[in-house]
Amino acid sequence: MNQRKSEPNIHSPDTVDLIPLGGMGEIGKNLCIWETEDDAIVVDAGLAFPEEEMLGIDIVIPELEYLFSIRDKVSAIIVTHGHEDHIGSLPYVLQQMTVPVYGPGLAIGLARQKLEEFDLSLPAGSKMVKPREHIVTDRFDVGFFRVSHSIADAMGLAIRTPAGLMVHSGDFKFDQTPVNGEITDFYTLSQLGDEGVRCLICDSTNAERPGVTGSERLVGEHLREIFRTAQGRILFTTFASNIPRLQQVIEIAAQYNRKVSVVGRSMRNSLEVSQEMGYVDIPDGIIVDLNQMKNLPDDQTAILVTGSQGEPMSALTLMSQERDRRMNIQPGDTVVIAANPVPGNEKLVYRTVDNLSRLGAHVVYGSDSGVHVSGHASREEIKLMLNLTQPDNVIPVHGEYRHMKAFEELAKSMDYSNDSIFLLENGQRLRFDASSARRAGSVDAGQVLVDGLGVGDVGNVVLRDRERLSEHGIVMVVLCIDGDTGNIVAGPEIITRGFVYVRESEELLNFAQNKVKEAVSPALRRGVTQRGQLKDVIRDSLHSYLYESLQRRPMILPIIMDVSS
Repeated sequence: MNQRKSEPNIHSPDTVDLIPLGGMGEIGKNLCIWETEDDAIVVDAGLAFPEEEMLGIDIVIPELEYLFSIRDKVSAIIVTHGHEDHIGSLPYVLQQMTVPVYGPGLAIGLARQKLEEFDLSLPAGSKMVKPREHIVTDRFDVGFFRVSHSIADAMGLAIRTPAGLMVHSGDFKFDQTPVNGEITDFYTLSQLGDEGVRCLICDSTNAERPGVTGSERLVGEHLREIFRTAQGRILFTTFASNIPRLQQVIEIAAQYNRKVSVVGRSMRNSLEVSQEMGYVDIPDGIIVDLNQMKNLPDDQTAILVTGSQGEPMSALTLMSQERDRRMNIQPGDTVVIAANPVPGNEKLVYRTVDNLSRLGAHVVYGSDSGVHVSGHASREEIKLMLNLTQPDNVIPVHGEYRHMKAFEELAKSMDYSNDSIFLLENGQRLRFDASSARRAGSVDAGQVLVDGLGVGDVGNVVLRDRERLSEHGIVMVVLCIDGDTGNIVAGPEIITRGFVYVRESEELLNFAQNKVKEAVSPALRRGVTQRGQLKDVIRDSLHSYLYESLQRRPMILPIIMDVSS
């Protein structure tokens, strides 16, 4: 990673810096720091899901070194809602620093559950907040206002700083008929606009999409039609945190006399937390164990399953591959995938759709099916947010660069100047004082790959090795050398995995053995005894030969053993 120099931290009591460590030019790992000379707060601490080429990686989190370097003055972590891309890296943050966490009730409940998986708990002083409540630190006053999103209890932030009022939209859309009745607080937004907003940090995910985003209630109408006409079992998947949608499915299932079973840990945990905290209303007796459901007629059953993103070990994916011991897909099943693929997951999702279709299921999925609407504002809603808050400056967040660029063009169409629109990169420091906003250098920012229990121990070199192994396989060359005489006493023996089938390529491997001998023997006669040099000789002798023969570049792993006479 390139080391980038930053200006000295804060040089004036009336100055405040915004430093995003994630969420700029990408979907996921949202984390922003607001910093003064003696105080700092963090907004969100999320994760991202790995891209397809990140072989074996479970999740991706922001690089946190800068945050840890100022830990002594961080007074609060504020989360806007309970999606993984906003709370998913909390365990990795709280393993290194103890800071109270504030946020909406459902977000705090989900965060508490996530921390328990790491044998952690929420730090002392952590608190659930309600709309229009405030959290006050030495230099910040953070107010919360309601927004509509694809998870219950989502909020935006009004952050009063020494340099003025900053508004963070959170993930939002203007749903006029939300399932849970949580309508965006237009009144507070207009009040903030009247007060004077220095900067709006705004969701840009759907900045390319014209018009307005559909209401979640429209999904319910399509689901009701599916339940009305389906003759067999109904399997339903969406993001486990999309509580309003799960609530609709449960209500519709009850209306059509179907019992509901929940398969998949994340879905089950989400519903349990939401029910305990009053965010979902589940009628008595409608939830049954999967074993009980097997005794019911197919047209009286509905199963909520994980796997909306084609995750390899999720319930729906395993069922589509006939690898789930609990149940099999059968002809006549209707499978509803009520989510669009996150960028990078398209192949996984469509592979699952193909497998389900081969097994005879009727699969309902895709943007035209009516079973999914976005949780993010489209262009006309972004315009309304700008008109309500009337900010001096705007910063698009939560979007790939093309989304942020579309937001910039939209803002310009509303007469915002180039000087008032900031397309930031992760790590860039934006400094506000009483009268201006300007870039002020950068801090180190990037991504940390999490593989199992390993955090950050898998880097680009390891990923390149994994990619090479997956594409071309490995060739191991085992050679025994007499340590006293320097003569080859056994081998070379060549062992391959994922490269060629030995029986069919015996001639090729015999030639390869001869190539190694022809290269190593002269080197030994010249007095080359260093094992590292001999391994380089072996690699060089095989690389060109194997590529010329097969146009493949396998990983070559020489193993040299000493045998003393």
